[in-house]
Amino acid sequence: MGRARLGTLYKKNPDAARWTGAFTHPRTGKRVIRTLYVDKQASRSALDRMIREVERSIEGLDDPKAQLRRTPIAEHVSAYLEQCLHERQAPRHLQIKELHLGRFIAGCDAACIDDFTLDAASRVLRALSAEGKSARTHNHHRATLIAFMNWAQRTDRIPSHTLTRLPVLDEKCDQRRHRRALTEPELERLLWVARRRPIADYGREVVQRVLKERKGRATWTRAPLTFKNLEAAYARGRKILAKHPEVLERLDRLGRERELIYRTLVLTGLRKGELASLTVGSLRLDHDPPYAILAAKAAKARVGAEIPLRPDLAAELRHWLEESLASERAAARRDGLPIPAGLSPGHPLLRVRADLIRVLEADLRAAEIPKRDDRGYTVDVHALRHTFGSHLSARGVLPRTAQAAMRHSNIQLTMNLYTDPRLLDVAAALEALPRLRSSGPTHHAARGT
Repeated sequence: MGRARLGTLYKKNPDAARWTGAFTHPRTGKRVIRTLYVDKQASRSALDRMIREVERSIEGLDDPKAQLRRTPIAEHVSAYLEQCLHERQAPRHLQIKELHLGRFIAGCDAACIDDFTLDAASRVLRALSAEGKSARTHNHHRATLIAFMNWAQRTDRIPSHTLTRLPVLDEKCDQRRHRRALTEPELERLLWVARRRPIADYGREVVQRVLKERKGRATWTRAPLTFKNLEAAYARGRKILAKHPEVLERLDRLGRERELIYRTLVLTGLRKGELASLTVGSLRLDHDPPYAILAAKAAKARVGAEIPLRPDLAAELRHWLEESLASERAAARRDGLPIPAGLSPGHPLLRVRADLIRVLEADLRAAEIPKRDDRGYTVDVHALRHTFGSHLSARGVLPRTAQAAMRHSNIQLTMNLYTDPRLLDVAAALEALPRLRSSGPTHHAARGT
């Protein structure tokens, strides 16, 4: 048994592998006991260090949260994500935060929270830019790290931090994705294709592969769907599936649901996640005018809203829900279950797939709508929201009204980012200007001017 100042170093029994250190806490008077190391000298040094830290903490010379700051960084991140989950942040946002913080941990080679220094974080952000990441990606990573460090400061895990000095890049000068709005003829083609493509996929013609595209014995393939051959493929698909009426009915309903999803996105301006959150209980179809209630937790700005529904869209949604109820009742009869009186309030309005972008891209190819135009502007699911805003502006809707319909806090966002100038008839607007003719003094005198 050995002593070091106020501490005692001993083994609990002769066969114990590790040394045990103990000392009396100068302030509380309680006995502090810790199991240390196999090596006696290392154990003595550890015991002396613990005593010294306690004494310095009492004198106000050391950080009282030093032990917490030495906690593995993974534990801090886990606690932060749990707090975000408690605050009901969207699961997708939590995944992004975890991804961003993981990149900082790897790039800073961080073992504890003090390793997130200004220089180390700057190095990670510079590496992102060197990899060709956009200014928006750079700023999102910066915001995630600062939010994490602010939380650590609020919870007394760190006294302060300097990461707010990290630079913010100008996103306007480095915008990578420009979305375009679909024209009215393109929208009509897209809806027509979406309605028929699930069945048309079963009616595609079998064609011989090009020699250079053959793999092994696979010499035949299905012809791709185009706007010209889709009607014939749809007819063949219905004929082939006639022997399987349940499959035909399921695919027909799938096509009508996809068409209704696109139509609802274009006529309401809802985002994909917002539409996916709507349930039967969210609808007020009997109200005049009809509307849908968007919950605050589902909205991007976390502010609830009432989404107006055009009467023809409300009628289609009503018909869709009636068919959904009939389908559930038929399934209940078939399975011998109680027949529901109506759809539950929590029943999803539409089944919006997480990979809706893949479905949309296939529909765009079949409709022969270019995904990227000559300006480099692209079409994706969120472009349907751009289409909503652009058509409002093109039809003379007042900017303030369009801003309210888009649920934007800034009218510049509505007018600049969500309005495709190609849909604006600038040439026709010029016709409203006065006809200017060259005239001399005689002409003005004749007019009494």
